[in-house]
Amino acid sequence: MTDSPVIREGAPAPDAPDAAAAGPDRAQLGLAALVAAVGIFCIAGTWNVQAGFSGVDPLGPRFLPRVVGLALIVLAVLLAVATLRGDRGEAEEGEDVDLSHKPDWMTVAQLAGIFALNIALVDFLGWAITGALLFAGVARVLGSRTWIRDLIIGAVLSVGSFYAFYVGLGVPIPPGILDGIL
Repeated sequence: MTDSPVIREGAPAPDAPDAAAAGPDRAQLGLAALVAAVGIFCIAGTWNVQAGFSGVDPLGPRFLPRVVGLALIVLAVLLAVATLRGDRGEAEEGEDVDLSHKPDWMTVAQLAGIFALNIALVDFLGWAITGALLFAGVARVLGSRTWIRDLIIGAVLSVGSFYAFYVGLGVPIPPGILDGIL
């Protein structure tokens, strides 16, 4: 009979370093610092903002950014305290991702090219046209083989978003060559 230790399934190997002995997770502390910095930025960005309209807006334009900034600072402190107490996030197991495959840089390059082409042509052709081409191009790169359906869906989405921004929100979006038609 041997005197080798019995290792249960899921238990760390005897030679594996203890996670708590390695110290606090620096990535989580870095995230906490980043969240705190964004919170401070939100609060500092509203420092010189004037109060709301003479009695009509009791809270004013400073209220919501300051609430968000304060909430971010509180969350950053809670994350830092939990991290310093030894709390660690679970490692990602790559849900539905085969980590043995290399990244498909050709797909990334094609998507970047489509976005760059959209940016270059949106002033000339307008959002309604380039939005439809953007949707159809991205769908094609990601595996769709039905151009007509993709163009129709893209056209409906881009024209719908054009009117949602232009009419609904009052934000002008370039109509391009369809100026006067849309």
